[in-house]
Formats: sequence, structure tokens, C-alpha cells
Amino acid sequence: MRGLTGAEPVRARSTARAASTATAVFAAVVLFASGCGASGTGARDEGPARVDGGASPAAPATAASPTPDRVDAVRLIKRDPAVSAEVKRELKPCVADEYPVDVSYGNLTGEAGDDVVVNVLTCGDAVGIGAYVYRRQGDAYVNVFGAEEPPVYAEIDRGDLVVTKQVYDRGDPVSSPSGEIVITYRWVSGRFAEKYRTHNEYGPVSGAVPSPAPEG
Repeated sequence: MRGLTGAEPVRARSTARAASTATAVFAAVVLFASGCGASGTGARDEGPARVDGGASPAAPATAASPTPDRVDAVRLIKRDPAVSAEVKRELKPCVADEYPVDVSYGNLTGEAGDDVVVNVLTCGDAVGIGAYVYRRQGDAYVNVFGAEEPPVYAEIDRGDLVVTKQVYDRGDPVSSPSGEIVITYRWVSGRFAEKYRTHNEYGPVSGAVPSPAPEG
């Protein structure tokens, strides 16, 4: 499900991005609505978070179906204590009640129901300021991953979580990063573990500048 802004998210050209090291447990219990989810730059990278089995469920989750239940992504973010106050402040409507969030559904953690990937973007440049994964645990959705070092964007790729962070050199415009870091995570033993990392550098759009011929 694409975000509601007209701007295309500033994301990498290949799969995968920078995320941080696995840190503390974030078990955020949040409500979700059966209606269409309202469909964002932060300052920190939370990294993978462990599922806390003691998290108290709050919102009922329906049985899995071929068509995933749509969640209220804005409500998930706003009520999640693991999401930074800065990201929450940035999460506001761009036009009317249309929020700059991208929402994806897929099986990342082996649960019967789909997991939910939420990317929070900025309104103007569609820069990813926060990327989160919510896992259905009992009757609630729980935050099991967070990355808040912009620009960042998370995607589902054949059952893996791929996080892309664009790299800017001094003077690079937002539309033209110098490269990207791509990290692929896989759900292992109740948490997302890093499996692959690549660093791609972009060449000049106009091609290489020819070197002058040697004199003499």
C-alpha cells in the first residue's frame, strides 16, 4: 500500500539499507482499526527489537485471510512508546487527513497472520524518517523492529526485511544521494538478525569525466 503523498519516497535503487544493531526490547501494544489505515525525519536508529512475551495485548486481531486486514498505521505509530517523540511530531497530515506513511503486509516472523511494515515519511521530499515492523502477538500488534536514522526505508523481500539507508556526501541534494547501505534481516529465534549488508556508490549521472591526455 503506497503512501498518500504525491512524492515518491527517497529510497535506494536496490534492496536493503542501513539499520542499527539489535538493542533493547520494544514491546509496544497498540490498537488497530478495521478501516483503511491512514496512509514523514527522525534522529536515531533503534535497530531490531526482541519480542517481549510479557507484552499485554490490547487490540483484537482477526484470523488470517488471503486479503490482509488493514491496520490504522497512524494510530499504531502515535500510540507506540518505542517510536521517538520527534517522529511522532513529524507525523502529521500533508493534505486534509492524508498522512505520509507507506504500509506493507507480509509474513516476516512466521506468524499465521501478516506482519505490518510501516514507513513514516516527510511531506515535502518524502524522505523516510522512521521504519517499523509490527508483529501480531495474540490479540495485539507488537513493535519488533525500529529504525529512525533518516533517510531510511524498509521493505519486504521474499520473506526477509530489507532496510535501505541512503548516504549523502557534503553538498548532495536530497534527490541525489552519493550511495546507499542495504541491510537484509531475517527473523531468527524471536528477533531480526542481520544476514547481508552491501554498500553501493552511485556514479555521476552524466558519466565519468575523461582525463586529459598526458603531455609530451
